[in-house]
Amino acid sequence: MPDRQTFSNFALELTVFVCGALVMIYEITGSRLLSPYIGSSTYVWTSLIGIILAALSLGYWLGGKTADRKPELKILASIIFLAGGTVAVTILFKDIILSAVAASPLILEIKSLVAAVLLFAPASVLLGFVTPYAVKLKMISLADSGKTVGRLYALSTVGSIFGTFLAGFLLIPFVGSTKTLYLIGFCLIGLSILLAPFAVTKTNLTVLILFVFGILTTELQSYYLLITSDLHDIDTEYSRVRIFTTTDEASGKKIRAMAIDPYFIQSKMYLESDELASEYAKYYHLIRHFKPDFQTTLLIGGAGYSFPKEYLKTYPGKQLDTVEIDPQMTELAKKYFRLEENPNLKIFHEDGRIFLNRAAPNRYDAVLMDAFGSLFSVPFQLTTIEAVTEIRRVLKNDGVVIFNVGGAIKGGASRFLQAEIATYKQVFPQVFLFKVRPERNDEEVQNLIIVASKSEKPVELKTADPQLSKILENIYPKPFISQEEVLTDDLAPVEFYNSFAQSGYQH
Repeated sequence: MPDRQTFSNFALELTVFVCGALVMIYEITGSRLLSPYIGSSTYVWTSLIGIILAALSLGYWLGGKTADRKPELKILASIIFLAGGTVAVTILFKDIILSAVAASPLILEIKSLVAAVLLFAPASVLLGFVTPYAVKLKMISLADSGKTVGRLYALSTVGSIFGTFLAGFLLIPFVGSTKTLYLIGFCLIGLSILLAPFAVTKTNLTVLILFVFGILTTELQSYYLLITSDLHDIDTEYSRVRIFTTTDEASGKKIRAMAIDPYFIQSKMYLESDELASEYAKYYHLIRHFKPDFQTTLLIGGAGYSFPKEYLKTYPGKQLDTVEIDPQMTELAKKYFRLEENPNLKIFHEDGRIFLNRAAPNRYDAVLMDAFGSLFSVPFQLTTIEAVTEIRRVLKNDGVVIFNVGGAIKGGASRFLQAEIATYKQVFPQVFLFKVRPERNDEEVQNLIIVASKSEKPVELKTADPQLSKILENIYPKPFISQEEVLTDDLAPVEFYNSFAQSGYQH
């Protein structure tokens, strides 16, 4: 049988590997926990990564100092056990903390930093203790110190690599962010008990009670929301999706809604009818005004497939290709939003820009753009002059593109809109802007529709079609002079521009 020293060495190496994996799983899971409250922009990821790295650095320093003073296995076990306790606190208080941060008047950059510090820094500091402490415990002599340090840090890094793939490929899409958080806490508590026998103390019992209470509270809350609001909280490969039943403020009718954004519902449908519930989606019908003889249309961004269903119903026999990056989103649309198979609907699960790059020239009469990570997180690769040039290439000679944009027409919140219109004007001879809610002020953040025609022939903006006539009345009549530079693949500060819109939307 292996002696105690051999077991201790194995346990230390296992601990370093597992804790390295758990740090990365914790970080990736963190992005899903934050997204329903403050979004999933680059600012959120930057804050999360930066704060966790800073916390780990602090943990490395404190761990090294502590190990020099008291290099005892039971202390390392206690630190890991406390790390499990901080994860339990995250489980229990995450919604309260994030709701408070989201409701604060802080700008997005500060919100994301505060949320990351409050929820993820404590556990990360404690996890930073592990590797330097393990090095001290495993050090036999100065002669092999380099080998020992190198081996343990290599194991920690390999663990981080393993945890990254495990979180991204398996845990997030198939287990879910909340249950992954349970798993992290369970592994930390179990690992600490493996290192040293569990001692019945007030601190240890408090940690266990917090962990169990956090899980029970979260599961009971989820069950309550499922019963009362038909809320389904689902993690896909690309997003955290919430599907729920509520009452539409505008119509007073019951709707089923899909949200991947803390500020905006991405898709909704009436429970008792098939008419379009989203006002902005009605503007896609402008295809029949700007391109009356259209036969083939490309839609980039499926989500709940509201307009594809409307398109197939309104224009029987005409072809619609829909590009939706997330295969699970399509499955959710079939399960919850009455999407059915149709020979005139082809669905492609890939990035919209990649699809455009590969699509045949002059293939489509119209391109409809509705791709959002969130209202204020538009995939930048679909906004640049290179992307717009690809859109123009796949359109027929008199084709049209219709693009849904969130922003303002004037003021700081208009910067993305200004840049996007400047970009489209570089590529298309005719560009129009529509306000979905014409009663709203130009400075107010709202849904706006950009329409760009490939045709040189001036477009008549009046029609006998009553539905389209009402929409055409909402064209923005004033000259629109952009103050921003054209967006390019090299420089497209889309999320920086949209951070102004997000701040404006909240206030």
